[in-house]
Amino acid sequence: MYRIIVSILFLLSLTLGTSAQYKVDRLLLSGRVALHYEDYVLSIQYFNQAISQKPYLWEPWQLRAIAKYSLDDWQGAINDATKAIELNPYVTTLYDLRGISYIRQEQYTDAINDYTKAISLEPDNQNYWYNRAVCYMECKDYETAQVQLDTIIRRWQKYAMPYLMKAEVFMHQKDTASAETWIAKSLEIDRYNADAWRVNAFLALNKERYKDADSLFTEALRLKPKTAVCYANRANARLKLNNLRGAMSDYDTALELMPNDILSHYNRGLLRQQVGDDNRAIEDFDYVLSLEPNNVMALFNRATLLDRTGNLKAAIRDYSKVIDKFPNFWTGLQYRAACYRKLGMTANAEKDEFRVLKAQMDKHLGVQQRWSRSKLSAMRKLSDIDPDKYNHLVVNDEIEDEHYYKSEYRGKVQNRQISDKFLPYIALTLNSKRTGISTYAPFDRDVDAFIDDSRTMFKKYSLAIPALGVVGEAAGVSTFDTVDNLTEGIRSTSDTLEAERMVMLRSIAYSSAQNYMEAIKDVDMYMVSHPESVVALWQRAVCNAMMAEFDFDGSPKEVAMRNAGVKSDFRRLHAIAPDNALVYYCHATFLARVGEFAEAAELFTKSIALDKTLPHAYYNRALVYMHLNEGQKMKQDLSKAGELGIYQAYSLMKNADKTNSNK
Repeated sequence: MYRIIVSILFLLSLTLGTSAQYKVDRLLLSGRVALHYEDYVLSIQYFNQAISQKPYLWEPWQLRAIAKYSLDDWQGAINDATKAIELNPYVTTLYDLRGISYIRQEQYTDAINDYTKAISLEPDNQNYWYNRAVCYMECKDYETAQVQLDTIIRRWQKYAMPYLMKAEVFMHQKDTASAETWIAKSLEIDRYNADAWRVNAFLALNKERYKDADSLFTEALRLKPKTAVCYANRANARLKLNNLRGAMSDYDTALELMPNDILSHYNRGLLRQQVGDDNRAIEDFDYVLSLEPNNVMALFNRATLLDRTGNLKAAIRDYSKVIDKFPNFWTGLQYRAACYRKLGMTANAEKDEFRVLKAQMDKHLGVQQRWSRSKLSAMRKLSDIDPDKYNHLVVNDEIEDEHYYKSEYRGKVQNRQISDKFLPYIALTLNSKRTGISTYAPFDRDVDAFIDDSRTMFKKYSLAIPALGVVGEAAGVSTFDTVDNLTEGIRSTSDTLEAERMVMLRSIAYSSAQNYMEAIKDVDMYMVSHPESVVALWQRAVCNAMMAEFDFDGSPKEVAMRNAGVKSDFRRLHAIAPDNALVYYCHATFLARVGEFAEAAELFTKSIALDKTLPHAYYNRALVYMHLNEGQKMKQDLSKAGELGIYQAYSLMKNADKTNSNK
């Protein structure tokens, strides 16, 4: 009798609960969750649905603009932000969003207009003032920029960035003395501002104070270790100090952090050429020429290297391209003639030699020496295309700096470096790609039994079979289609057990699409009839854990209640399935994410004791040890995680060593 009553209540709850699944507020919530977890493509799909249902609401346009901004779709972000502004012109953050998107496209005048409007609506927002001042500097309106920065300094005297920006404006105005004064003022306010140390280092480098530049870049890197431009320019300073080993290490690190930096490839190629590493120097110049095929400096350097390594025809090809561009480049003609002679092409060699002799008959032509120390330390500006300076280091025409605009929209997901984020939870998902990280294939008996019991249903409704995998990597449109198919199947079936399983599967589909609220509703329905189900408890615990991280704006009481619910579900799971290593891993990951590191370490240890091949547990425990300042244990776990296939563990270990060595 009890079973019949439960089944009736269950079916009633299905008919009442599904009609509102596509309400706009639910779509926006799901999109926000996906946005929070940096699944920008999925979030755009949710916002598209919201816009199609209610195009007159400004918020979905704003949220879609944020997602596009995070994907570097600047123009798409501008278009959506513009539509949101048309619908509600009194939201200051919309002007900030469009303004920062204009900045990314170097449309500084448009950005100035947006920040001017934002300031009129919110005059006490220092970020808007600062961004507008930087835009004036980018427009080379230095006088207006100085006035703007003076205003900011009067209003926010303890704000270090405008002092530093004034220094940069003075450098553009060629007033280095004033620039140094303002850098010093910036450091008086904030000695831990890595940007100030970096600008100071650039100034020392440009003034040929190479020892000072080396130490200043080192301090900037101590405060902000992953700044590629600092490594590249410290390498230039170290070359001037004849610290070749240190320079090579810095170029290597700069290119790890910024692989497409042409100047670092070019300069490292010169250094490799100097130390006799000819083949790898050719690789650097090959890379430069793959991006800039007409770079005559790289062409000539590659030609000399090809000449030296015996690839004479390729060397002649590169020499010829340079000579076509600069017909009076006598060194190039002389080198090409030598190649022709080595190949027995005497007529061609004599033709080149005659051109040289005719133009320089009164000059003594000797074989150019390999490289002296003075030649190695010579530098040229990027815009200085003089082929006789082919063996000079290249530096930018102006002091090189990165401008950190102040905005809540920081984006740039494509350029994220490997960070110290904890690896995600492992649970049932419809888009299992193993784990997306290593070859480890998670397995659990209870999960396998649930899938086997449901195979008939999967075939009947042509449904995808779920599997254990990483939670938070959405499957996209196919997942939405699965939700629709399951909803229709639930309505049409008369088999209560089949309906229950479809509800459980729909919960998994919702969580695969990061719609955790609907996922929790469905798993709660399923647990009415299956209160001790490991699969259901695991699903609910992980979904609540994901929502707990998203709900960072909730009241302390709400956060505490949700966290307590997650812990309660995990404790019940441990009681029902005490040998489940993956559940211990998920529980420990949740504790680590909420900052309970000591208990997290204990649970990761239990997970590893049950499954010594679980790489995620080693990696996440390493991060916990990092927070607990247990460096040796951290390195041991990172080494093991790397051994088991999580290769970014090695990168994290290397960066940790560099950070410690810079302290």
